Amino acid sequence: MPKPVQPSIVGLRSVELLHGLPSERLQEISHQCVWRRFDAGQTLIAREQEDRDLHLIVAGAVRVTSYSPGGRETSFRELAAGASFGEISALDGRPRSADVIALRPGLIASMPPADFRALLQREWTVNERVLLRLADLARGMIDRVLDLSTLSVQQRVCIELLRLAQSTGGAGNEVRIAPAPKHADLAHLVSSYREQVTRELSALARAGVLTREHGALVVRDLDRLKKMASRQGAH
Repeated sequence: MPKPVQPSIVGLRSVELLHGLPSERLQEISHQCVWRRFDAGQTLIAREQEDRDLHLIVAGAVRVTSYSPGGRETSFRELAAGASFGEISALDGRPRSADVIALRPGLIASMPPADFRALLQREWTVNERVLLRLADLARGMIDRVLDLSTLSVQQRVCIELLRLAQSTGGAGNEVRIAPAPKHADLAHLVSSYREQVTRELSALARAGVLTREHGALVVRDLDRLKKMASRQGAH
């Protein structure tokens, strides 16, 4: 079980939804929340769980994921400190639609749904951020459905590698991704199996697009990876 800690406004200052709120409001919010530490690998919420709180990530990182009836894991997104999760159930009162698993140890502040809705009524800037977050989530789900229905496993792997390469901030046609992503993690992100992802990475290596160096994955030819990710460049 998560370990309770004392409320503090310091951690709330970095939460995106609450940016710009005065100290007295943050103080009020800090006491409305239940604060808990968590460990890596811990399940913070489970699909169909009755929990309805809004959870603010003060420290650490989590993965939003779900499992098919056959047990295959599909990851939807990863969230780091400053993000939040649980808005949908806090608003509509229905059970959770996904699992949230801790990737790294951290700290969350959990706000009861009634307090969350009162916050939305009182603070338009917070309300607007939640609306934009839900709109972005809806667009992301539409894109994901289209990808799964129209793209091959190879294309989906290439797209995820491009996303990881872009997140490094590197420039040029060669990018170093460190540490190298685990094959199982990539499989979760592209809704496939580890064995399929391993085959696709091996094919990219044989084609000279990827190499492994000292625990990192090096994209040798970013332009070619982009072409392979596109529908036009698919084999």
